[in-house]
Amino acid sequence: MSTYRIAEAAELLGVSDDTLRRWVDAGRVASAQEDGRTVVAGADLALLAESLADHPDRAATRAAAVSARNRLAGIVTKVTKDTVMAQVEMICGPYRLVSLMSSEAADELGLERGVRAIASVKSTNVVVERP
Repeated sequence: MSTYRIAEAAELLGVSDDTLRRWVDAGRVASAQEDGRTVVAGADLALLAESLADHPDRAATRAAAVSARNRLAGIVTKVTKDTVMAQVEMICGPYRLVSLMSSEAADELGLERGVRAIASVKSTNVVVERP
């Protein structure tokens, strides 16, 4: 299972490290200690990202200034696959992105809930890759 240090998790959500620490302290997201550092499980981070996607203050986050033409770091929140195609849903800061790709590509990238990925947006295409 993927885990993220506070700074990494905050970047994926488009909030400050301090904001994420406050959320951990308030019990909004579970954390653990790993090698003396506070980490958040990828699946727990994905749940938090989904809950934030509809939050009215999302436009105020740091990631709101990112151009849609850029590569957007985010966390995979859902992967739906059949024998041919996969639908990959991600939260990248304040943005929810959905990409369609072959199931084989999703498997090769190791895409699953809680995994960090990068969405490259060009025109109407969203390309997902692993950092």
